[in-house]
Amino acid sequence: MKLALGPLQYYWHRDTVFEFYQQMAESPVDIVYLGEAVCSRRRELRQSDWLDIARMLRDAGKQAVMSTMVLLESTSDVADMHKIVRDEEFLIEANDMGAVHKLAGKRPFVAGPQLNLFNADSLAWMAGLGASRWVMPLEMKHSDLAVLLQTRPAGLETEVFAYGRMPLAFSARCFTARHYNLPKDDCGFRCIEHPDGQLLQTREKESFLVINGIQTQSAKVHNLVGDMPALRAAGVDILRISPQSQHTDKIIAAFDAARRAAQPNPAALQAMRPFMPEASCNGYWHGRPGLDLIEPALA
Repeated sequence: MKLALGPLQYYWHRDTVFEFYQQMAESPVDIVYLGEAVCSRRRELRQSDWLDIARMLRDAGKQAVMSTMVLLESTSDVADMHKIVRDEEFLIEANDMGAVHKLAGKRPFVAGPQLNLFNADSLAWMAGLGASRWVMPLEMKHSDLAVLLQTRPAGLETEVFAYGRMPLAFSARCFTARHYNLPKDDCGFRCIEHPDGQLLQTREKESFLVINGIQTQSAKVHNLVGDMPALRAAGVDILRISPQSQHTDKIIAAFDAARRAAQPNPAALQAMRPFMPEASCNGYWHGRPGLDLIEPALA
């Protein structure tokens, strides 16, 4: 089972991004997704910078994958997507159907989690267009995935979002700009002040959601480190870890240990808590509300 580092969801300073991926080059991840997948106004890095990082990671033995944006809102967004998919140096993760259309029948691609492939027919259709890998939708439960993988097309890799705050929705509005009472087109790039998103709480002071520009995330952190036996039994090929501003290396190390262990470690979930921005959840994987946590049974 391979480990993948998903595309950066947050807006970090340029130097921070380069330092982060230099650290990731020395980590045990096998695959690294790169590029701006959330907001086109985030311009700390240009496409040439992302390509430089991709080449550095490739030289370190990683597979670099360039991700497209999920929500295209303007002709310039579409033009940027076309520029990404035209470059044939690296595999592309298509995160909207426009990118799929540009890649279909031309070369292999990764079908991203926001394409919502929930059944065998849609999975076969996407593989027929050229997908060599697909990422399971976050809301799918493991029993449905197991059934789906019994008939998946030959050669199609399966990747599961295994760690990180879940991207729940994308909007034409920028929630961070609205929080600061700023127009979206003159936002001042305030989301750079929140390297792990901006936490929202209920009136009872319970963590509720995280706003990250135009993206809404879960407050709790989706964490499947305790569900390794079910992931293996289903035939999952790749586990995706989403970057966070601190301790990503320790999170990767925990998953690396879990994938290599002969027997599952029921204490792994609790051992990770000091390195997480919020408590764990895994409800969707178990067919429950997403914020629920089903802990592994202690030996």
